[in-house]
Amino acid sequence: REVKLALLESDVNFKVVKQFISNVKERSIGKEVMESLTPAQQVIKIVNEELTALMGKKEEKIQIDSNPPTVIMLCGLQGAGKTTHAGKLARHFLKQNKKPLLVACDVYRPAAIKQLQVVGKSVDVPVFTIEDCKDVTKIANESIKFANSNSKDIVILDTAGRLHNKANLMRELEKINNIIKKKIGEQEYESLLVIDGTTGQNGLNQAKEFNSVTDLTGFIVTKLDGTAKGGIVFSVSEELKKPIKFIGLGEKIEDLIEFNAKDFVEAIFN
Repeated sequence: REVKLALLESDVNFKVVKQFISNVKERSIGKEVMESLTPAQQVIKIVNEELTALMGKKEEKIQIDSNPPTVIMLCGLQGAGKTTHAGKLARHFLKQNKKPLLVACDVYRPAAIKQLQVVGKSVDVPVFTIEDCKDVTKIANESIKFANSNSKDIVILDTAGRLHNKANLMRELEKINNIIKKKIGEQEYESLLVIDGTTGQNGLNQAKEFNSVTDLTGFIVTKLDGTAKGGIVFSVSEELKKPIKFIGLGEKIEDLIEFNAKDFVEAIFN
């Protein structure tokens, strides 16, 4: 009961919690606990293992194509932290001796391009823009050409924040997704949803809608600092069977780490 309440209070989806508790109960009344010298510790171990299993059996990193560039599109609601995390991702790849390019695909929000340029300057990564162009599919297409001709091996698209229930904006995102896939063919491509870790139950609906138009390859969960419950991590992993690739822990440009399910679960218990 305590585990169930703790998960629900952490904003884990009720359906996910119900299945999780069923799995734990089945293992906890089994032979492995009955024969254990310390049943309480064995139950905690089972809870730990099942929570880790909720988020997939293994960590999945960004897939880097051997034939560059690898394109990474960031999508999500306005205010989720896409622009900041585009910069964090660029810095992450710089440390791996890659040559990233940031692409300004937010043509709606005032000063969005300027914000990305400031972020790009802070990590010493160039920003691709087309002045006075409102056609985001053209910007995405041309940025890949630019990357090819300028030896850039990672292209990070910072798209506009959009509500998942706005059909016209979601169609635009679908177009960007399709044009990239057509342009790069069989090359590796990542479509990552940047999602606020404090979102709660509505976050799962967001994820499902974005997944329906871009076939997401994973998530970046932001704002997982000391105040975030982070239940959305379990919900999206279990419901959509998509991996969490990174988590953002704060505002600083270095506050981005590759996701590790085991470490995440251990942090919850501590």
